[in-house]
Amino acid sequence: MSENKSTNEQLHEILKFQKGDFFMKQGKVCTVIGQLLKGVMRGFEYDIDGNEITTHFYQEGDLIVGSFLPNGKMTFTIETLEDCDVSVANYLEVMANVNKDREITEVITREFQKLNQQLQSRLVSLLNLNSLKKYELFLKEYPSLINRVPNYYIANYLGITPTQLSRARKKFVENSNKKSL
Repeated sequence: MSENKSTNEQLHEILKFQKGDFFMKQGKVCTVIGQLLKGVMRGFEYDIDGNEITTHFYQEGDLIVGSFLPNGKMTFTIETLEDCDVSVANYLEVMANVNKDREITEVITREFQKLNQQLQSRLVSLLNLNSLKKYELFLKEYPSLINRVPNYYIANYLGITPTQLSRARKKFVENSNKKSL
């Protein structure tokens, strides 16, 4: 590699995934970290009855990591919902360069703060909001995903049924139309 490349550029490679592929699987050791360059992914885990629970959506620019600790066990699975391009690096190598490489430090800090905010927002939503408010928050946090993610995954993520999602979408449109008059 060229000597004038930053550490960040030396650490990663671009991998392509097809729709339906798994980037990481629950229970496996998390050895890689990625940044989604193209496509959409979802994180999910299984409840005690074996049902999938969508926990997160990833869109272009997002950091994809299955554990906050390198070589920690994945607590969820990450699946591609579209064909995806991902910049992938060895998690331990990336973390070894935090505080040594300014660019890596800034990216990791910013993205971990973003993930933490998303997790906190999701927790508050699940515990305190009705279907309409959950849907409005989803639109605010993921505006580009509404036509890219199947409704049943959105409903699952919001902790509501597809019927409740349909009603919330209808109510949202009605409220939007009233505001525009």
